[in-house]
Amino acid sequence: MVKVLRSFVRGPLEPHVEGFAGQLLRQGYSRASAEQHVCFIAHLDRWMRGAGVGLGDLNGEVLDRYLAERRAAGYREYRSVRALQPLLDYLVPLGVLPVPHEVPLGPVEELLADFRGWLLRERGLTEGTVRGYVDCVRPFVAGRLRGEVLDLAGLTAADVTGFVRTACPGRAVGSAKLIVCSLRSLLGWLHVTGQVPMSLATAAPSVAGWRLSGLPKGLEPAELRRLLSGCDRHTTVGRRDFAVMLLLARMGLRAGEVAALGLDDIDWRRGEVVIVGKGNRSERLPLPDEIGAAIAAYFRRGRPSDAEGRSVFVRVHAPHRPLTTGGVTMIVFDGAQRAGLPRMHAHRLRHTAATAMLRAGAPLAEVGQVLRHRSAMSTAIYAKVDHAALAVLVRPWPVDPTGGLS
Repeated sequence: MVKVLRSFVRGPLEPHVEGFAGQLLRQGYSRASAEQHVCFIAHLDRWMRGAGVGLGDLNGEVLDRYLAERRAAGYREYRSVRALQPLLDYLVPLGVLPVPHEVPLGPVEELLADFRGWLLRERGLTEGTVRGYVDCVRPFVAGRLRGEVLDLAGLTAADVTGFVRTACPGRAVGSAKLIVCSLRSLLGWLHVTGQVPMSLATAAPSVAGWRLSGLPKGLEPAELRRLLSGCDRHTTVGRRDFAVMLLLARMGLRAGEVAALGLDDIDWRRGEVVIVGKGNRSERLPLPDEIGAAIAAYFRRGRPSDAEGRSVFVRVHAPHRPLTTGGVTMIVFDGAQRAGLPRMHAHRLRHTAATAMLRAGAPLAEVGQVLRHRSAMSTAIYAKVDHAALAVLVRPWPVDPTGGLS
């Protein structure tokens, strides 16, 4: 019998409960939170002992059965697979759980796996881009399933056009264009690999959309001040969120770039920071004093000492894992709500940074350098909000000499 954090575990989990409790504390869980987790594990241990289940039998099906019985018993907490994840994260490296059986891929996923490998090897696309391509074409491939076989030989141009006309309506222009681009890549690959007799890539119609037709929507200076002042820098969360939003709004970083920022990317002596952007391109930018001070304040009184990995920004709650792109986006969502601003994405702060640079007199070329645009056309859209430059082009309205408008 082992007593760990007020819980008794006498069944199959007894040899591992002390190590599990220690890992929780090392990961930054408070003692009270760790006690709750171990109490939950004690309940699982009693269920396993009563059901005659050993560690070697603890597969996904058995865990689902346990959670179903726990929910049926009226428990309101720790009743999902997510609640079991800390324990699984501890037990899996020890090799005490049953090895999951590999489920053979169906014809749809098997073809998509081959397509994914080709995109990575031959096209040199990043993992994130490939994931987007595969997700876009999965419904198209699934639509060719006939029983247990994919009907690719019977594919026609009408099938391609019909899919685009069904999948694209109601979507944003960028999303619709990604579907068409992904579909064309798939159709080209199918032809190159001999799975279809001819390439039907040209059968995918283009999406109506005009470059530079939109208008970047940055925040006004007063709105940005409200957003930033909503971060309570007397708290850990506030110091982290303030530094994150400064990187977005002052340097124009993307949410994924902030999430990927590592401790080794900051050169404090030179006052520079390395940003890993699209296509895994690394670029060195100067680190403004205001942002450096905010990050330093977060390091001194915010970033947990037991944070996992070398990421600059981590989760507030244990386990202190690196902040994700979605986590950065949620910081902006919550900040906008606190400031009484409309719901916004992190990319709007990138537009805010570009607009602020233009208002300060920076030319478009310099704005493009800071935003790390590959093409000048990507920066040209901000010409629409450069009121000072546009004022030079304004011609006076003709006035009738008699006093009326001509």
